[in-house]
Amino acid sequence: MPMYKVRSFHKVGGEVLAEHLPSCMYRLPNLHRSPSSAESPPPQEEADPSLQALESHQEEILKRLYELKSAVDGLSKMIQTPDADFDVTNVIQTDESSCLITNGADLDLILGKDYGALKDIVINANPSLPPLSLLVLHSLLCEHYKILSAVHTHSSVKSVPENLLKCFGEQTKKQSRHEYQLGFTLIWKEVPKPQMKFSIQTMCPIEGEGNIARFLFSLFGQKYNAVTSTLIDSWVDTAIFQLKEGSSKEKGAVLRSMNATLGKTSWLVGNELTVADIVAWCALQQTGSANAAPANVQKWMKSCENLAPFTSVMKLLK
Repeated sequence: MPMYKVRSFHKVGGEVLAEHLPSCMYRLPNLHRSPSSAESPPPQEEADPSLQALESHQEEILKRLYELKSAVDGLSKMIQTPDADFDVTNVIQTDESSCLITNGADLDLILGKDYGALKDIVINANPSLPPLSLLVLHSLLCEHYKILSAVHTHSSVKSVPENLLKCFGEQTKKQSRHEYQLGFTLIWKEVPKPQMKFSIQTMCPIEGEGNIARFLFSLFGQKYNAVTSTLIDSWVDTAIFQLKEGSSKEKGAVLRSMNATLGKTSWLVGNELTVADIVAWCALQQTGSANAAPANVQKWMKSCENLAPFTSVMKLLK
């Protein structure tokens, strides 16, 4: 006797007895029915608060990213590449900078207040390669401040030429220290590059002729915009690292660039003397490239030499 008895699906004539089989294993309510359908839509689960907070945070981040992208796109349109048609001459000419005929800067603000003590700038330099730009700047500073100048020789140097020992000239009037505004002491010493300090106890030395020249020129109280300041710094670095220390190919490229620039303006940056002119002129004198300079550069050099501070330095080169 069989355990289970199943009714036959077919009769003898081949007629199907069973009902139609289902077309799917599980039957689910239709989610695409219209709201007017007789069947109510399935209940929606409530969103997790932590997920909602995460979504809000993500949307806030995306919003900030879009804002930053817009800001960067705006700045990128303002940045000019070297090949762009952008003439900075107009920007330089509108720069509100005062000429060198001023009362100078606030020394207390720049050098710090010493409560009556004389602010003394001390520079160590190698006599085998005298920093001519610093001597020019010393002469210019003497036109604006009462400066107590002194030249000394360090024991590391065996001998110093007489003209370098008298590079600041003779001070005819001997006054007490408190009557001067600034002290300027030059020490001829065996150093790889010029070094400067104005606070012996508290500061690290400023090294390099270009960096010291920038600092000394700041004592005139000149104010420049960002474009002019960048061009001045660029010319100072070019004069030191390419015109003075570079190869003959680099020097030729710099002279061509100077000639093109001086064809548009009287000075390297704008229409007045800056530290860039001082450093570049001194570099040309020390490298012996002055005689081979192009026409515009020659004219500019004569303009420099018509100024008394440059004339005094030219005497040292003879």
